[in-house]
Amino acid sequence: MRRPIRILGIDPGLRRTGWGVVTIEGNRLSFVACGSLASDERADLAVRLLSIHDGLQRVVAEHVPDEAAVEATFVNKDASATLKLGQARGIAMLVPALAGLTVAEYAPNAVKKAVIGVGHGEKQQIHMMVRVLLPKAKFDGDDAADALAIAICHSHHRQSITGRLAAIA
Repeated sequence: MRRPIRILGIDPGLRRTGWGVVTIEGNRLSFVACGSLASDERADLAVRLLSIHDGLQRVVAEHVPDEAAVEATFVNKDASATLKLGQARGIAMLVPALAGLTVAEYAPNAVKKAVIGVGHGEKQQIHMMVRVLLPKAKFDGDDAADALAIAICHSHHRQSITGRLAAIA
């Protein structure tokens, strides 16, 4: 009998970083916790990144995940905003890696496809399907819901990822 695997999903953002933790046992998915970490928009960038780092460290310490997944950055028209998002994403990848976790990355369209069945969809569709897949989940914003969707996506794809990693070793 396999033990349950705890997955941390992270939706990186400089203003708000969403996080969600699920457990997968066989093909049964269960909600553990979720939330978001806000940084002070008036603070210097380094202080904001430190706030995200410290918040994610607390989440990892409290929920002790086995694996992590982060949404990949998409490039938008504002290069400065994209760069800052990339820095927040770096923190979102660094914290679980420092805790010894494997960190998977998923494009936004892959997350949507895993959760709602198509690569393009509205936030409301994602929220609805997260509530269907995780009926005990309570989230109050897009960031936490998106983080849960990332964790769900990883739960669907982790078998192929762990298989590839085993083949490399």
